[in-house]
Amino acid sequence: MATNGENGRHQEVGHKSLLQSDALYQYILETSVYPREPEAMKELREITAKHPWNLMTTSADEGQFLNMLLKLINAKNTMEIGVFTGYSLLATAMALPDDGKILAMDINRENYEIGLPVIEKAGLAHKIEFREGPALPVLDQMIEDGKYHGTYDFIFVDADKDNYLNYHKRLIDLVKVGGLIGYDNTLWNGSVVAPPDAPLRKYVRYYRDFVLELNKALAADPRIEICQLPVGDGITLCRRIS
Repeated sequence: MATNGENGRHQEVGHKSLLQSDALYQYILETSVYPREPEAMKELREITAKHPWNLMTTSADEGQFLNMLLKLINAKNTMEIGVFTGYSLLATAMALPDDGKILAMDINRENYEIGLPVIEKAGLAHKIEFREGPALPVLDQMIEDGKYHGTYDFIFVDADKDNYLNYHKRLIDLVKVGGLIGYDNTLWNGSVVAPPDAPLRKYVRYYRDFVLELNKALAADPRIEICQLPVGDGITLCRRIS
């Protein structure tokens, strides 16, 4: 990959683009993304850039994509698993109508509270129900309750990759027919096509097999239509059809 940043890394914090040219990615950001980025999202992006785990954030171009997608499908009732500081959460909240709702789950409230003042200042906190802790027990309880089946217009998953298939087994019941589930990082730093002996960072190597397993399972699932997009680190959209 062509690079122009310090130590061979792209100059943008949270850079995850798989474009062959960093200059081309920078062109997209500066021409189409940053000029239209709402002030609140810019503020949260810049706050998150100072976090030691800033690479976990949703990229600005993916935030823009999610915002438009939610408007196109007229989403109103959504869920997000894996929040971090809330950049994608803010993009979602901005896209929903005033009475829209987001069930947001993350194991770390401290990170969420970094972005919460920005969300509150934007007047969007009333759309968010945040729950700290593992998502799977919450999902199991929702399924057991019975009243949440097929009630979600959109669900975004950007959390522990080793549980992606466990999430899918539950979320397919909670998203409505015609609704969407978005799984983030499904190209996993490009490692999905790396040879077995490729030099990969430990965490990339560890989670790669889980991502590969997910991609294979989604492609074979007759209950959904899928579209895998090279936005950010790869996002796979699953439209429930049955």
